[in-house]
Amino acid sequence: MPTTAIIGAGPGGLVAARWLKKEGFDPVLFERGDRVGGQWTGDPRYSGVWPSMRTNTSHMMTAFSDLAHPPGTSVYPSNQAVCAYLQRYAEQFDLAPRVRLRTEVREIARDGSGYVVRSTNGDGARREETYRNVVVATGRYRTPAIPAVAGLSSFSGRGGIAHTFQYKETEKYRGQRVVVAGCSISALEIASDLAMTGAARVITSSRRQRYIVQKIVAGVPTDHLVFTRFAALATESLPGEIVARNLKEFITRTSGRPEQYGAPKPADNVFEAGIAPCQHFLPLLAEGRIEVKPWMAGIDGRAVRFADGSSEEIDAVIFGTGYDLDLPFLSEDIRRTLDVDKRHIDLHEFTFHPDLPGLAFVAIHPQIGPYFPSAELQARWIAYVWSGARPGPSREEMEAGLARYRARRGGSQEVPLHLAAIRVARGAGVEPDVDRWPELARALLFGPLSAVSFRLSGRDSLLDAPRRTAEVAASQGAVPTPEFTPEQCAQLRALAAVRKDASFARFVERATAPGAAA
Repeated sequence: MPTTAIIGAGPGGLVAARWLKKEGFDPVLFERGDRVGGQWTGDPRYSGVWPSMRTNTSHMMTAFSDLAHPPGTSVYPSNQAVCAYLQRYAEQFDLAPRVRLRTEVREIARDGSGYVVRSTNGDGARREETYRNVVVATGRYRTPAIPAVAGLSSFSGRGGIAHTFQYKETEKYRGQRVVVAGCSISALEIASDLAMTGAARVITSSRRQRYIVQKIVAGVPTDHLVFTRFAALATESLPGEIVARNLKEFITRTSGRPEQYGAPKPADNVFEAGIAPCQHFLPLLAEGRIEVKPWMAGIDGRAVRFADGSSEEIDAVIFGTGYDLDLPFLSEDIRRTLDVDKRHIDLHEFTFHPDLPGLAFVAIHPQIGPYFPSAELQARWIAYVWSGARPGPSREEMEAGLARYRARRGGSQEVPLHLAAIRVARGAGVEPDVDRWPELARALLFGPLSAVSFRLSGRDSLLDAPRRTAEVAASQGAVPTPEFTPEQCAQLRALAAVRKDASFARFVERATAPGAAA
């Protein structure tokens, strides 16, 4: 059987191994940790997970299509529950024997028609092996990024300086005055955690205020409402300013505007401002248990000065300022081909490069929303293309994909789940035609973009996928009935008018006609 190397045994690596194995490959997974699960193991050497952390994506969307979480799982499960889920997934597909634990990959380099992988195991033994195919699935959030702040090295607060990646002990900060720098998900979650567990004072400091989305609205997880096929089609078809306006309206209608709670007013364009989900931050801000300040202008000992001229005596600074893209094991030749730096990597649809056949990537792009559905789709696409079950993208298609990506260099690199998933699903030939599933039309268009919804059509479709897709859509109330609402009918008609897709227009005409049932 063809042998493939997979770098990383977290969610991306495990799902890649499952689908490559199904397509007749013999995958070997290289994992530097002591067990499978990647970030979700909580191993402080390699994981930015803190003990009390829960997912910011619902368990229905933090799952692959072949394995549901057990009954009774919280809507937003603990990190330990996700780790256990991944271990069960590895057991279900007999992946554990294929994982080389405590093995660090030092280099991947081109070698004729394949790739040489140089690694070192926990005993220090070195190996050099050649593989025809390699999947890189090491994750995006490995190397903390700490921006320059004048006087940072002089900071003398007793709590010290850390990145959210190192945040492990809430008790350490009890009674302390803490600045959490950044407005990312981790920054907001940790600021909330500190405010609720006894920190004397919590200040967040950021260069720009994001729009903040609560994780659950009227009992419905927001990832069931935001990351939908309709949202993907609308983003492809409508002018960017209309997409931004509609998203901003949804956020402010369901979660309010940050300035209502006491935060600065974000930029009018939601994409310029950015988005972060967090359930507790805004209420804690309104209660005065968190204060928001502009970016730090400088530090002198314990004194932290902010851009508004104010100053505070601080005990600890925690940077929630994101991560650098870190792929140190790629050879210089491969790095040049991919034009890799701390933020960018040239790939077609986040997965392939035309000049590197046999090399692919899973879940290393910065994504807004749950990674599990899009990672599984990447894994299926890779496996289908390499096995010959599905034609790969042509050089012309990949060159066009690279051009689209390069046009975004220097701007925000974040991609929402619905765009990533739909684009990869089309490549894999598994995006369902809504017209073929009239009884699921509302669930498919306005329900959550679950992994199982991509098992309706194409290779590896499942007989129970229709039932399971409907159940996920109804489970938390995103799609309580199969009939479109009047508002959804209006949205579909407006989209059909601009989409220039005759098949979609005919579907909308039938589905929204008076008396029509989905």
